[in-house]
Amino acid sequence: MSLENTKAQMRKGVLEYCILSILQEGDAYSSAIINKLKESELIVVEGTLYPLLTRQKNAGLLSYRWEESTQGPPRKYYSLTDEGREALDELDKSWKALVDAVASLRNEK
Repeated sequence: MSLENTKAQMRKGVLEYCILSILQEGDAYSSAIINKLKESELIVVEGTLYPLLTRQKNAGLLSYRWEESTQGPPRKYYSLTDEGREALDELDKSWKALVDAVASLRNEK
């Protein structure tokens, strides 16, 4: 078992949840989402983020709009849909249950 691979898989497993959490705070474009993830030490590159955003959009969890930018080409801003908010609420419950279960196992020593 590769410890680095396991850690990478753990991070990948929560990225979709983290994206929804970021967008709960307001609309954002991909570079802003990447920066927010990096601030939280969840290093993500565009090649990882874009397929996740596309999958979430196709699932009806996100929508997007184009906005002109004063600093280059137009930006695609993503936002949560009502379905995305509902999914985030469910993921919040699942995350809490998972954290509690792992904490319980870790404290059983």
